[in-house]
Amino acid sequence: MQTIKGPAIFLAQFIGDEAPFNTLENICQWAANLGYKGIQIPTWESRLIDLEKAATSKTYCDELKGKIQSYGLEITELSTHLQGQLVAVNPAYDLMFDAFAPDECKNNPTARTAWAVQQVKWAAAASANLGLTAHATFSGALIWHTMYPWPQRPQGLVEAGFKELAKRWTPILNTFEEHGVDCCYEIHPGEDLHDGVTFERFLAATNHHNRAKILYDPSHFVLQQLDYLAYIDIYHEYIKMFHVKDAEFNPSGRSGIYGGYQDWVDRPGRFRSLGDGQIDFKSIFSKLSQYGFDGWAVLEWECCIKSPEQGAREGATFIKDLMIEVTEKAFDDFAGMEADDDLNNKIIGL
Repeated sequence: MQTIKGPAIFLAQFIGDEAPFNTLENICQWAANLGYKGIQIPTWESRLIDLEKAATSKTYCDELKGKIQSYGLEITELSTHLQGQLVAVNPAYDLMFDAFAPDECKNNPTARTAWAVQQVKWAAAASANLGLTAHATFSGALIWHTMYPWPQRPQGLVEAGFKELAKRWTPILNTFEEHGVDCCYEIHPGEDLHDGVTFERFLAATNHHNRAKILYDPSHFVLQQLDYLAYIDIYHEYIKMFHVKDAEFNPSGRSGIYGGYQDWVDRPGRFRSLGDGQIDFKSIFSKLSQYGFDGWAVLEWECCIKSPEQGAREGATFIKDLMIEVTEKAFDDFAGMEADDDLNNKIIGL
């Protein structure tokens, strides 16, 4: 067993134009003051990291690590959620996802995809330069719009979709292999990898690539009504990252898991700040510890009611109180005996 590291915080929902969220130095001081020990960095945010420079300069990475460590913090992982999304975009979503791309790639899906692939490959190199072993991303989606289909899906559509998804990701995964870094897909509605079965389909399509791993976030499973504890039992060997995010599901006679196109605050399934939702985090931390998860417990704040500042303040303590210092001995060791073959044979009647 391993003791989970933390608490840490994903900075994507906090970086902004106002202090203390407007510079790397300010946000590091803020996070450290709240009791966080690590930060997860969104690589699309240039105020926090220069991704290309991090991919090509070990000196830059050493300086970045040193700056962050001066606040008593570590970099837990890098994230390419936005860039990973653009590796695979169905044309139905071109207009909306163009917002994630640089201006020179807008209205040009081919250029946008090439840019995204390069970004994620740079993230593999940058992670290695920073001494990190896991990376967070999205898979993107080519067939999500057919998830609950009408008319019926044509035969072979799902297989073709995952074949193409694997074709796009396999060269990227090979780059992660070259750098010794796991590529952890956040299993998330809106992505083609959104539950256990779809992750298995992707694994099969990539010939069970050694670097295809999971970022586990139980909040997305609550909204899908998937057993998030059994998920750990099934997929624990692939879980290399952990987002600590709460959620609740309160269906009514008017709306269920699809949410009725309502705003987040009115949906039956909605994300909440830690401790305000329905997730059994004690059992999650126990299971992850039991299976030897040795990564970081990273708060991701997304709540439709509570402010991010309050969520972050409360989240550090919430995670810290859940940390399990795993035991190095059995509770009944005091009554144990040395190995004795003769005695054992006598006990079993030989």
